[in-house]
Amino acid sequence: MWQSRPASRAKTVAACVRQALAGVCAALASIASAPASAQAAYPSKVVKFVNTFPPGGPSDIIARTLADKLQTSLKQSFIVENRPGAGGNVGTAAVVASPPDGYTILFGIDTTFTINPTVYPSMPFKLGDLKPLMLFGSSGLMVGVYPGVGVKSLAELIAKGKQETLNFSSGGNGSPGHLAASILAEKAGVKVNHIPYKGNTPAVTAVVAGEAQAGILATPGFLPHVQSGKVRALAVTSRQRSVLAPDLPTVAEAGIPALEVEVLYIAMVRSETPDAAVVTLQKAMKDALALPDVKERFARLDLFLLGETGPGVPELLDRTRARYASTIKAVGMKAD
Repeated sequence: MWQSRPASRAKTVAACVRQALAGVCAALASIASAPASAQAAYPSKVVKFVNTFPPGGPSDIIARTLADKLQTSLKQSFIVENRPGAGGNVGTAAVVASPPDGYTILFGIDTTFTINPTVYPSMPFKLGDLKPLMLFGSSGLMVGVYPGVGVKSLAELIAKGKQETLNFSSGGNGSPGHLAASILAEKAGVKVNHIPYKGNTPAVTAVVAGEAQAGILATPGFLPHVQSGKVRALAVTSRQRSVLAPDLPTVAEAGIPALEVEVLYIAMVRSETPDAAVVTLQKAMKDALALPDVKERFARLDLFLLGETGPGVPELLDRTRARYASTIKAVGMKAD
């Protein structure tokens, strides 16, 4: 009789072990499911916007405005980090090197993808490494001249530029202003001496001071000097007239449609970023663009709101790159 008791006890112990193992398995299953729940709760930590230009410019203002609105709507911290350099290549490369989790977002302009691939001998990334969150909007440039140049229209500037070399300032090699001056040289036969500056503001100052005779630069930077009479505005390069200077003709209206150049403001993430994060960000951004104070602030940047998403955005970037490439090669534009 005494031998049966240990057997009974053994069965009891085995049953307890099975129950314990079942409990452990249930606990492990619960733990294993936790990351999926955490991923669904995007954003669950600080989100960083990487702006590829210095503080104070249009892309920086857009990034900081949206960071403030998304912080409120998504109940999470959004910060802006400025990573300028190499026409946007430095900041973009940093985003491409970040985890594809939606917590590092690129803010910049199209030229990183439409000008840089042609002017730089090699690129640290390709367009396919990223996917667009949103194309926020576009803005044209203003053709402005130092009053002492003595021209009052784009046609007069072109006529003068065919007879003598004119100094054009820009925000740097490979910048939109550099491209626009190059298009003017190629398509209209203007003799252009390009003078690069470190940003739009010093490029505008150069025209105000007469260091440069002309510039094709961001409208908000030129406008105060136009209003004070220190710069004469001739046209805008956008498809439609500027809301800030509605009396100015577009370059198409002035007879030079080839000079149409628009800066596209865009946000992108790593191509492998989960769809849930992308959808959340896109909805929050669309909601922010609909706010009256955001509309007013962006209008002061001469920005035409678009709010575009989807495959049409990279297709537009690729078409624009192909269009610019012919001029870049024809005039020998260089990044350095």
